[in-house]
Amino acid sequence: MFELSAELVAFLMLGGVFSLVLTGFPIAFVIGSVAFLVGLLIFGPTTTYHIMYSRFYDLSLNYPYLAVPLFTFMGVVLQHSGITKDLYESLYESLGRLRGGLAIVTIVFGTILATCLGVIAASVTILTLVALGPMVSRGYDKSLAAGTIVASGTLGILIPPSIMLVVYGPQAGLSIGQMFMGAVFPGLILAGAYLTYVVVRCYLNPEIGPAIPADQITPFSLAKLWRLLKSLVPPVLLVLAVLGTIFSGIAPPTEAAAVGCLASLLMAVAYGKFSFALLKHASIETLRVSAFVVMIAALCYAFVGVFMSAGSGEVVSNLILAVPGGRWASFAMIMLIVFLLGLFIEWIGIVFIIVPIFSPIIIKLGFNPLWAGMMICINMQMAFQTPPMAMSIFVLKGAAAPELGLTMADIIRGVIPFVLIIMVVLLLCAIFPGIITWLPEKVLGVSH
Repeated sequence: MFELSAELVAFLMLGGVFSLVLTGFPIAFVIGSVAFLVGLLIFGPTTTYHIMYSRFYDLSLNYPYLAVPLFTFMGVVLQHSGITKDLYESLYESLGRLRGGLAIVTIVFGTILATCLGVIAASVTILTLVALGPMVSRGYDKSLAAGTIVASGTLGILIPPSIMLVVYGPQAGLSIGQMFMGAVFPGLILAGAYLTYVVVRCYLNPEIGPAIPADQITPFSLAKLWRLLKSLVPPVLLVLAVLGTIFSGIAPPTEAAAVGCLASLLMAVAYGKFSFALLKHASIETLRVSAFVVMIAALCYAFVGVFMSAGSGEVVSNLILAVPGGRWASFAMIMLIVFLLGLFIEWIGIVFIIVPIFSPIIIKLGFNPLWAGMMICINMQMAFQTPPMAMSIFVLKGAAAPELGLTMADIIRGVIPFVLIIMVVLLLCAIFPGIITWLPEKVLGVSH
């Protein structure tokens, strides 16, 4: 055992994570091994084993995290049941005649998916499979097509029911219901800003998002309207089953997630899409995703235990509170750290590392914890879209058909405007905090 200063421990742990992440090793093993080795160095084996085991065990039994496998199961059932494809085709028939109509449909469809899935990989995969080919084949600019899919697919991690909010809430001492309500307006504003960008850009440059040729436009009919309304039934029912259950106070988010699972299965049966193969696939995928989330979460929780026990949390707190410019400059530093972490670390790792460290700082700065938490979650939208650790980009590239000729450069060029839009929305939420806090205050009476 060595006597190391809290500053040196902070440098070793944070520097070790950054260095090892760049090697490509899974983030869970990187964070867990750094915590274990530094713990042995400063505390010895007995104390280190106790810290890591107790925190790993506590998190594994944390009741609210049951919502993670439940929401994952619900999303996988919807993803593979084929219900969502009918909705996209109906929206395309309704909006395809506009300039940039397919991109507009993709954003609207991605927003609706976000209320049903809450799993980024599922949303981006569905959008890529149903939207990328039609956009490229109809002459859309590949960058615009790719950026639209990545941005609208990533909305699923913000608009409830979102797994990120399920994970963030308990860590920050906030109810998941508060987080869900606080995310509604920022998510919808982001979607509206994406739509505005696409409409304006395609209006100024019609070649990048051409409308359907006049000879391919079919006249409006009651049959088309009926098909659109019918395709909207599954997402509306699912939103009512999950968010309606939460917002009405019938059940907390964990039980509401179970209601959503049942609703998704009943819809698959009603639409003739249910099979035991679907049930088996959804169960296996849920086990895989849930094990991944819990493993990262537990090891990050153990990492924070070692970090805080060494006094390094106070080092970070003093550093941020000492930033010149007052509390807003300190909060800007927190947001910058979150953004930089998003370039290299998965969102789960970010949440479990920063929230226990930053939450006390946010309270000392005098900010509303719900508002600050939602600002961090909106910020992490960028983590999915900014290389090198850009999960949405990699999912899109992996799901895109090779014959479409989509390059990584096309995707990154397309994503940049949407990342800038997220920054603008963050600024709006900072100027007008009621965007986040108004709904929780009205429904739950959460005060500033």
